[in-house]
Amino acid sequence: MKLFRVILTLSAVLAAAAHLPSASAEQTGGADSLPNIAVTEQLIQKYLSAELAFQRGERFAAYSSMMSIARSLRDPRLARRALEFAVAGSLGAEALKAARLWREISPQSDEAAQAVVGLLISSGRIDEAKAALAQQLASSDAASLPTAIALLQRQLARIQDRNRAYALLRELLEPYGDVLDARLTLAQAAMVAGDRATALRDARAALAKHPSADLAALVLAQIIEDRAEAIESLAGFVKKNPKSRDARLAYARALIEQNKITEAKSQFAQLLVHYPDDRTTLYALGLMAAQAGDMREAESYLSKYIDALNEQPDRERDSTQALMVLAQIAEDKNDTAGALKWLEKIEPDNQGSYLSAILRRAMLLSKSKDPEAARALLRQAEVRNDDERAKLIVGEAQLLRDAGQLDEALRLVADALESFKNNIDLLYEHAMLAERAKQFDLMERELRQLIQIAPDNQHAYNALGYSLADRNVRVQEGFELISKANQLAPDDPYILDSLGWAEFRLGRIEQALKTLQRAHGIKPDAEIAAHLGEVLWKLGREDEAKAVWRSANEKDPKNETLKSTLQRLNIKL
Repeated sequence: MKLFRVILTLSAVLAAAAHLPSASAEQTGGADSLPNIAVTEQLIQKYLSAELAFQRGERFAAYSSMMSIARSLRDPRLARRALEFAVAGSLGAEALKAARLWREISPQSDEAAQAVVGLLISSGRIDEAKAALAQQLASSDAASLPTAIALLQRQLARIQDRNRAYALLRELLEPYGDVLDARLTLAQAAMVAGDRATALRDARAALAKHPSADLAALVLAQIIEDRAEAIESLAGFVKKNPKSRDARLAYARALIEQNKITEAKSQFAQLLVHYPDDRTTLYALGLMAAQAGDMREAESYLSKYIDALNEQPDRERDSTQALMVLAQIAEDKNDTAGALKWLEKIEPDNQGSYLSAILRRAMLLSKSKDPEAARALLRQAEVRNDDERAKLIVGEAQLLRDAGQLDEALRLVADALESFKNNIDLLYEHAMLAERAKQFDLMERELRQLIQIAPDNQHAYNALGYSLADRNVRVQEGFELISKANQLAPDDPYILDSLGWAEFRLGRIEQALKTLQRAHGIKPDAEIAAHLGEVLWKLGREDEAKAVWRSANEKDPKNETLKSTLQRLNIKL
């Protein structure tokens, strides 16, 4: 009964296909032209016999039977099926016969032609493949020739002898030297072959023949070895073709790489004249304005960029960075509602940025006197794993800490550690909260456990070492811990700050000054400035110390370390 049902199913499928109207090459765009077939019981039996032989592993028998049916019916589907049987059975010669039959039945089928060429190449019959490839190119019209050239590249990539493949490509495409795609393909192939001189000649010939082609200008710029010359080449092209988008974008990006920001901005601005809604340009101008500190201009460009994405969504473009910058601009203007509006647009599918956005939203809600809404937001946020949940718990603990609820913050993290044992983020946060609560034994225990779990975690070494040095307890041990952190992250300004402070505690004043000056040069943070100023003060360089403190106080007047330092030393700025 099961076999009978299979026969009926296959019969119905084949019958339905057979009675479809025959399609012309024009209708199918080079696809197979199908005959009308009268389905008989004998035909069904032959077809099923071939399929069952294939299922039993009798690949040659299956191929022979299917080829017999394909020849008699002149059906390209059956020829293709015979090809599949032969390929599955590693029957190289038979596969080529099936492919040629398919090509003979459907001379307009690009797929059949590709199958023949591919089999000729894989069997080492390069001269025959060459003739077939030349025929493919010759039969292509102007509209389809670029596609045929791209296909030619893929087919020749199967030839193991790279030099022979390159020579064949050049021979086949040389008659089409005036065609842009052909000449640029030859240029790129020459570069792959290590022949830069020929590549330059081909690229320049392409640009000379097609002086307004962006692609020719881009390929030439890529091939030119001297970067300054490449940029000059792009500059000349966009001067002659002021509406060129892609080449001008490449020129602007090259200027950014050369740190010529003003010139790059000018190029983007010119692009905006011709393409006022170009999202790449709006985004670039917005970020450059933000980096330059022109927040009004950054807000204008980036908000237009977001509007353009809303009007025409593009999954290839990420709006996250633009939204984060816009939120920061609003926050700097004390526009909490505006900052929240931008952050709320960051979707959960961008998980890394989504978590950052959630944490910032919670902070803003807490600052706007709605701590319960902030905590609820963190607890209800979508997460993919325990690590992400732990990060949100750390964020909630920090909200509690900033609200003066230190004991509750400690309890929250301690409870979380019961569920997420040995989580690095939770252990570190618990240690920092314990230090703030002056529970130094708990702090040290948590940090040493963290070091045992993650021996390359520089922050744990630094935190423990700094605590010891700052409290003037086991300072040498603290110095050694910070030195380990410094080995793991040599250019971290905060670790350098800790190292300098430990050196100061150990009486190594001159070395402390050098270390803290280096840290302050990397990051002129108020806490680093507090330490640097104290070392300068100790050395009697009081004017320099006050200048450092005064600058830090202007930027961050609420910094606790700076305030306590000035108070302890009885300094009035």
